[in-house]
Amino acid sequence: MKRIAVLTSGGDAPGMNACVRAVVRYGLAAGAEVYGITRGYAGLMENDIKKLDSRDVGGIIRQGGTILMSARSKEFKTPEGQAKALDVLRGWDIDGLVVVGGDGSLHGAMCLHELGFPVVGVPASIDNDISKTEMAIGVDTALNTILDAMDKIKDTASAHQRAFIIEVMGRAHGYLALMAGIAGGAEMVVLPGQSVDKNVVIREVKSAFLRGKPHFIIVAAEGASTPEKTISQLLTEYVMESGHDARSTVLGHVQRGGSPSCYDRILGTRFGAAAVDNLVAGNIGKMVGIIDGRIVTTDLDTVLKSSPFLSGELLRLAEPLSH
Repeated sequence: MKRIAVLTSGGDAPGMNACVRAVVRYGLAAGAEVYGITRGYAGLMENDIKKLDSRDVGGIIRQGGTILMSARSKEFKTPEGQAKALDVLRGWDIDGLVVVGGDGSLHGAMCLHELGFPVVGVPASIDNDISKTEMAIGVDTALNTILDAMDKIKDTASAHQRAFIIEVMGRAHGYLALMAGIAGGAEMVVLPGQSVDKNVVIREVKSAFLRGKPHFIIVAAEGASTPEKTISQLLTEYVMESGHDARSTVLGHVQRGGSPSCYDRILGTRFGAAAVDNLVAGNIGKMVGIIDGRIVTTDLDTVLKSSPFLSGELLRLAEPLSH
């Protein structure tokens, strides 16, 4: 391939820059020109493309966010928008595209692949909600951000003998809540799709303080919210009914930011290099991923038709460790 392009789309994730850096430098080493598309699919349709060289990506491996920026595009979801995007790519004589992002971004990559354009996807989502890979870019950094906050909250919770609800990201997938709950020693974890029994919450809070615990920490995924109330509001009310004081902290977008961890820098680099390798080899319409420590490729169609799941082993592990 003579010309390769890369874009980042959807929610930003720490480690995206490491991936972009790898695509640029690995692409140049393969003898290709590399182009960066600004603001994802929105920028693609607006012809917001620039040529990148090795110096353009110098030093970005340590930066959070994405130097290519990101945006969502309703127009790209239409057949007309996809045809427009294809015209722009062909107008620049781009031979292949690396798409870095989550489920929506990979759906966009699949649309371009179905139109006959060579694409390889890279999973980047702090929710870790993409199938056929054990880890996506940004997850490790987000978890460490959550754990840092949990440790600080536990200090103040213990000082006042309070219960705290910590709400983390995770719409339909509770990976962050589950893993942070286990690693942070939470007393309770609430996941999306899980019914919250008020009597159980009250019983567990009372029992913990009777056993001499100085705090009660609940980690809840935002996706566990009800149509009427956020999960933080609901759990705060339930805890207060136990007779104990409660506070809630919604971590929000702080989980997306910050310098990527060593793991995410290496993962982003491995994914970016693998994406270029696959494009050059003509192995297109794929997503790169990691399973058992090895880089693998899976058809985008298979990825998008599959659902991620939480390990039964980890789910079983969370309950006894909370006591």
